[in-house]
Amino acid sequence: MRLAGYTTLRLGGAPRQLVTATRTDEISQKLREAELRAEPVLVLAGGSNVVVADEGFPGTVLLVRSRGFEVVAEDEATVTVRVAAGEPWDDLVAATVEAGWSGVECLSGIPGSAGATPIQNVGAYGQEVAETVVGVEVYDRLTGEVTRMGAAECGFGYRSSVFKYNDRWTVLTVDFRLFRSTLSAPVRYAELARALGVEVGDRVPLGDARSAVRTLRAGKGMVLDPADPDTRSVGSFFTNPVLDAGAYEALRERAAELGEPPSWPGAGGTMKVSAAWLIDKAGYPKGYQGSGGVAISSKHTLALTNRNGGSTGALLALAREIRDGVHDRFGATLYPEPVLVNCAL
Repeated sequence: MRLAGYTTLRLGGAPRQLVTATRTDEISQKLREAELRAEPVLVLAGGSNVVVADEGFPGTVLLVRSRGFEVVAEDEATVTVRVAAGEPWDDLVAATVEAGWSGVECLSGIPGSAGATPIQNVGAYGQEVAETVVGVEVYDRLTGEVTRMGAAECGFGYRSSVFKYNDRWTVLTVDFRLFRSTLSAPVRYAELARALGVEVGDRVPLGDARSAVRTLRAGKGMVLDPADPDTRSVGSFFTNPVLDAGAYEALRERAAELGEPPSWPGAGGTMKVSAAWLIDKAGYPKGYQGSGGVAISSKHTLALTNRNGGSTGALLALAREIRDGVHDRFGATLYPEPVLVNCAL
């Protein structure tokens, strides 16, 4: 069975063995069994943020299909929800909005599982899961023990954590602390504020925020739709580059005739620059065709898509072309956002 059937890109070859865990305790059990066989293990849930080699994976792939969530702590203002790693993320967001719990409503429509969100520190439209995660239950493959890590131990950063590119810990459950409110958190993202007809900083009903975010994502091919080839992607393929003051000024000089690059200030005088803008202005617009059945999405320059019979090799070749073209034009280096499995950029 090719792993293409378990990823949103619909790419990837076969593993040596494929096993499934439907309960939280099964995840650590099956990992221990694989470790006793001394073979590599790939943990795969929603498959929305991985690029798997055409050659597949030379070991066991563990499909995480645990489900469910429960309230484990609450007070007058907040609830803490413990979520199984395999719970589909957007199902969870929908449930929190329905319950009147605020904190993840702007993360609506993101494909994948709840257990993957702390690994990537998933963020969109002004929210990140790092703002609500208070604990992560993990299986420590180094010690063979199940333990719980607090938010500070997770090392959250921009689209990163201690879990990313590190297979020591496998996420079993995640605790999110949410606010009891029928209103969203203050809207931070200008595009979302415009879509809602409000000012940045305003709050709106949770359902309105969720609906607007899903509409915006759908317009960019970022909500899974089997009929839309633009959704055969990993979402944003590149992260927005974070530049120090010198590198940012150098980029501005190179881009002077194009206008001011969209950017946002960060810690220590850094600036986060729009990767989508850089890609487009470097000569790779929406719909740009690579060879071998892959292309930039017709809706969003950050998404690389498997259009028609593509391959992982062709997708990575397109990614390299874009990365090198942006560097040649602007001096900025783009880094991939998804996890690359048995392949490299």
